[in-house]
Amino acid sequence: MVGERTEEGFRALTLESRALGGIEAIFVPEAGMICCSLRHRGDELLGQRGGLGRYVEVGSTMGIPFLHPWANRLGRSRFELAGREVDLELDGLHVKRDGEGLPMHGLLTAARGWQVERHLELEGEEGDGGVLAASFDFGAYPRLVEAFPFPHRAEIAATLAGAELRIVTTVRAGEAGLPVAFGFHPYLQLPGVERSEWEIEAPVRERLELDERMLPTGRREPVEIESGRLGSRTFDDAYLAPTDGTPFALAGGGRRLELRMGERYPFAQVYAPEDLAAVAFEPMTAPTNALVSGEDLPMLTAGESFSASFAIAIAETA
Repeated sequence: MVGERTEEGFRALTLESRALGGIEAIFVPEAGMICCSLRHRGDELLGQRGGLGRYVEVGSTMGIPFLHPWANRLGRSRFELAGREVDLELDGLHVKRDGEGLPMHGLLTAARGWQVERHLELEGEEGDGGVLAASFDFGAYPRLVEAFPFPHRAEIAATLAGAELRIVTTVRAGEAGLPVAFGFHPYLQLPGVERSEWEIEAPVRERLELDERMLPTGRREPVEIESGRLGSRTFDDAYLAPTDGTPFALAGGGRRLELRMGERYPFAQVYAPEDLAAVAFEPMTAPTNALVSGEDLPMLTAGESFSASFAIAIAETA
């Protein structure tokens, strides 16, 4: 079950299933392959923040944006990486920055240039739903390669099967190899339920200490996040992700959302500030600032590929 529509003036592609009374995922390839909406029985499950238009205009994240070639922030705009010079201050280069001027969320925010490879219904035993796959040739954009001199190809395959949306991301290194530090910001929400009443589960056991710029210091500490009502609690912290597939979860109002990270997402950020009507459980292939620090940074050699997946499952509860 697949379709096409317009979302805030952009061509959007949909995946649909009949599970639980109807689930729909909406992607916009021409805006960075963002998943801008995930709906159950017509209710929006993704935080919209400023909406798709503001994401395209100023990079204000919403929905499930792809953050590449790094997630979250970097400590510097110019640095050496694998013997090459990265320069994020080039004229004409669009880079989102935080309040301290640090570069945020990569170079593909709302990027045009994604090529749709497949948009098909699932058939036979695969189940009820559809698949959407698209690719981006980073090496085809000279300004991007000048800033981040590692030509490569990025691929995203999203599958909605029944009540689960799975997103598999693959990067394929060119001749220069490739450092891998991408991630996603899935903003989850429970419509019709007060934020303070949301039940949260974050099965983390180790936190990365952050400095005043929200960059890892290299030190870690044991931690436990108590499961239960979100209440007045807020989060903006980095953790080691669970290694056994235990899900992060948000529940309330007869609905439960579970986010499971595959093993190639060994780090996770939990983001839930007071003024955000959503909770982001963020899969990350490397810790914040890994491109600069080199800490826990996967490196591909020429021609190698790297794939990571996460899934969001929807369930109804009593």
